[in-house]
Amino acid sequence: MWPLYAAGFTTAFGAHGIAANLGGFPGDAATSLLVLGGLLALYDGAELLLKPVFGGLADRIGARPVMLGGLIAFALASAGYVLAGSPAWLWAARLGQGAAASAFSPAASALVARLNPAAKRGRAFGSYGFYKSIGYTLGPLLGGVLVWAGGLRLLFAVMAVLGVGVAIWVLAAVPQVPPLPRARQTVLDLVRRLVEPSFLGSTGALAAATAALSVGVGFLPVSGAAAGLGTIATGAAVSVLALCAAFVQPRTGRALDNGRLTVRSGLAAGLALTATGLAAAMLPGLAGVLLAAVLIGTGTGMITPLGFAGLAATTPEERLGQTMGAAELGREMGDAGGPLLVGAIATSATLTYGYAALAAVLAVGILPLALTRRTAPVESLGGR
Repeated sequence: MWPLYAAGFTTAFGAHGIAANLGGFPGDAATSLLVLGGLLALYDGAELLLKPVFGGLADRIGARPVMLGGLIAFALASAGYVLAGSPAWLWAARLGQGAAASAFSPAASALVARLNPAAKRGRAFGSYGFYKSIGYTLGPLLGGVLVWAGGLRLLFAVMAVLGVGVAIWVLAAVPQVPPLPRARQTVLDLVRRLVEPSFLGSTGALAAATAALSVGVGFLPVSGAAAGLGTIATGAAVSVLALCAAFVQPRTGRALDNGRLTVRSGLAAGLALTATGLAAAMLPGLAGVLLAAVLIGTGTGMITPLGFAGLAATTPEERLGQTMGAAELGREMGDAGGPLLVGAIATSATLTYGYAALAAVLAVGILPLALTRRTAPVESLGGR
């Protein structure tokens, strides 16, 4: 499992480590806000389009080769900018990194499910999410240190070495998991599976969690600055959010495996905590920012392992890659949609109303989980 955790760390570190440092060195990277926006969108845009494709490929040829190919491509894309160092190669490198992460991220999630029995998947996904969250947390800090020491090319060089190292680790330690025989699937069959309540419930909760997490990271510093807080205080609040999300995930996974929590009840509780955290962000001052960070981090930390464990429990193993890729697509949409919703409402009204709108969306998301509890068997959502 450790190479899979390292792959999760790599995609998170690659996404945030570079993104957080592109705007700070305009002479080396972004020459305008428009260019910066394009560079930031490339990575996520590639993931948005390609994750379902590579997830389906993992089902056809096996998750391990797709994961290895993605890690090697990630290293090559990073090395390209190290060798060339031109603005054009920066664009190509970010596009290549995003496309590569689109391959090894859903493949790693599928392997987490395939390599663990159902009774241990909660803990496995919790640990995977923990190391991914650590990558998100440390990426901006370590990336900033590397850029300070040697510019963007040093940061990309570390990314290349990281990709190669994890690929070798996967090759040495992760066993071959052959693809399973699959019945022929039509487009209508795929649509039916993707609109099942079990898939929509887990994927919707994952998208909502990602939306809230992005809003917390992006907008809580704005609220803190409006309250007169300095950058150290607001940065600490964002770190609290990320650390809460990281440390809650393994504990939530263990609770699921031990039968102390079901996917359905845990998702509902996580959505409720996250919505409460967004409501707390409406409070003025440091207390509101810190309370929001703790609640959003805790709520999203509950949702992430439960959502993926629920998907794994209700998906035929021969279709795990496709399902994980589709779920990652939902997360990417939440990652983009949450900040857009809050930002649009904050522009026409205030940021307080933006928080309230997203909190209402999450609160409404609890209702389908409650209705499903009455109309579907417990097993349909991975519960025990």
